[in-house]
Amino acid sequence: MIHLVDEIFAVKNDPGQLDVDENVIKKLKEIHPATLSEYNEGSGPIAWVLLIPTTETLMNKFLFNTISEKELFEQTPVHVQYDALYLCSAITLEEYRGKGITKKITLDAIEKIRKEYPIKTLFVWPFTKQGDILAEKLAQEISLPLKKKQGTNM
Repeated sequence: MIHLVDEIFAVKNDPGQLDVDENVIKKLKEIHPATLSEYNEGSGPIAWVLLIPTTETLMNKFLFNTISEKELFEQTPVHVQYDALYLCSAITLEEYRGKGITKKITLDAIEKIRKEYPIKTLFVWPFTKQGDILAEKLAQEISLPLKKKQGTNM
């Protein structure tokens, strides 16, 4: 799974991207326990999703390239009313793609977050066509607008 993350996102080559480590995981869990979700069939995760609830102000700074993904995360305060949700990353092992697993765990996580926070907008920085399609489907299914970062990597 880690190899797949490195292959798709090339985090190590872009200091502006969020590099998930123990400190990041700790803050994510403080923001909301559903920020990190995985699907595991017993022999390790086959799908992994990372969502970041944040503010509309920070969302707009990120979307218009005023701040990086890493800065978006670092500047997101803990214990406030979040109104935007960043669809940060979704990774699924190749042999499990196209089965709806990632969509389901993402929808479940979004639902849990929306029970506590008045999320009005989803936003994404698509790295793959499949990720872009998934973001569109999620937004449509939960009837929220989807905004995309300018200058995508696709």
